[in-house]
Amino acid sequence: MAWTTRLGLAAAALMLAAAPASALDLTKKRQNLPDLVLGNEEGNDFVVENRDIELEAGKAYRLRIVAKGRQEYKFYAPEFFRYIWLNQIVIEHKEIHGGGPPDHLEFDDPGEIAIEFVAIKPGEYRWYAQGLEEKGMAGKISVK
Repeated sequence: MAWTTRLGLAAAALMLAAAPASALDLTKKRQNLPDLVLGNEEGNDFVVENRDIELEAGKAYRLRIVAKGRQEYKFYAPEFFRYIWLNQIVIEHKEIHGGGPPDHLEFDDPGEIAIEFVAIKPGEYRWYAQGLEEKGMAGKISVK
């Protein structure tokens, strides 16, 4: 990563840390995105609904990733996870808060995981279900 990009990200982090909490709480105005659905209830484990997602940098979103198929889905989006500010991950009304991005999200059974975040860096980011990419379990997240 170029030093100018690192410097820009560090400056953005400092501004966020120094801003008053009331000015910072973008998550109250978050937009709910259409669910990204892996598999379906009719037995097609490799269909994807809402494969490609478009976002705007600086805006807050909530994305539900829903597994309906019977596969083990390991959802990876490493570059995307690196360039968002993650507010929380919600699983069955239980919230996970942390200081860094997850490595991946894993579904052993049907269910859903919601992520609430602010998109930070514009770009096109690939997501995929590890080991199932050749079966169509991949897409992209575009941040403008």
